[in-house]
Amino acid sequence: MALISKKKSPFRINNQLRRYLHKYNREHAMNISYQDLLRYENAIVLYDKNGQDTLWETVFYSPSDQEEVYESLKQIYADLKTDGNEEVIKHLVIDRVDFCTYGNTHPFRIRIVNRVNDNFDYFYIKIADASRVYGLELEHILSPNRINYVTYDNTLVEEHIAGIPGDAFLKQDLEQDLESPIRLAKEFVKFNERCLVQLLGDMHSANFVIITNPDFEEIYYRIRPIDFDQQCYEGKKSVYMPQYFKQNNALIELGMKYMTPESVWQYQIEERSMIASRLKSESQRVSDLMTVMSKDDIAPEENIEQLKTELAKHYDDARFLACKTMGEIVWNSLELVMRH
Repeated sequence: MALISKKKSPFRINNQLRRYLHKYNREHAMNISYQDLLRYENAIVLYDKNGQDTLWETVFYSPSDQEEVYESLKQIYADLKTDGNEEVIKHLVIDRVDFCTYGNTHPFRIRIVNRVNDNFDYFYIKIADASRVYGLELEHILSPNRINYVTYDNTLVEEHIAGIPGDAFLKQDLEQDLESPIRLAKEFVKFNERCLVQLLGDMHSANFVIITNPDFEEIYYRIRPIDFDQQCYEGKKSVYMPQYFKQNNALIELGMKYMTPESVWQYQIEERSMIASRLKSESQRVSDLMTVMSKDDIAPEENIEQLKTELAKHYDDARFLACKTMGEIVWNSLELVMRH
């Protein structure tokens, strides 16, 4: 079973990573910061439609602060979605600001509504964590998913990733309720492989969403991570393999029923080939990112030693043993994909 040893503290964005974020248009000046949002006056518990505590609180600002806060939040949304074009936010209003009372980053979730058609969207404001930024960037480059996020000083803004929460999705009877259970099993194999290659940890069912895409007579599935706090931090190899989390057992059982070891191997090779293709097409960006990441201090020394030893054994590749940072371990993992 994969276990997280202890709560991780955020790592500050250093000057080298800041320059990378500027170069690739991830850095935008903001009129409001995460710390500013903490100055709310009151909060009430937010319940879901079934009356259950969501572990979020809806927060309220003083009348003198609210207009300024809400206008700044709309501007942040424009930066996130349209590179600062304010035309798109003329009909938008801030409907609600929620604060998460658990987790490492204690995020704010902003619900924004279009007054014309009542459509709504969410985005999140969090404490900027360097390892989380590396996780977002690697996911953007190496996976089939694209992620919008921006940073400024000690503040990180992320778009909402829509989908069915994994823990809610897995409550159904996957064999009886799904039209294509084998396609979901295949996607989980690919998801497991991506997480291991980029060393994204803690992918139990509460930390990813499942997206269903109908296509003629078939249903396709995609699994997308929504939490990047455990990007290359822990020392245990199993933390980076979703197959070892008991919360994902329903997906494991699905794969054991519908897939053979040969088909699992085939899908693993397919996914690594796709990652290699993305690495080639984004070679300069990956090189810039790895140059910064390989010099950054984003994990305890004992975690680095344990992980490089376990990966060297897993891949039968002694080159991992020469790594001195988590960034170097990730870089070696990516080079391994390219070599094979």
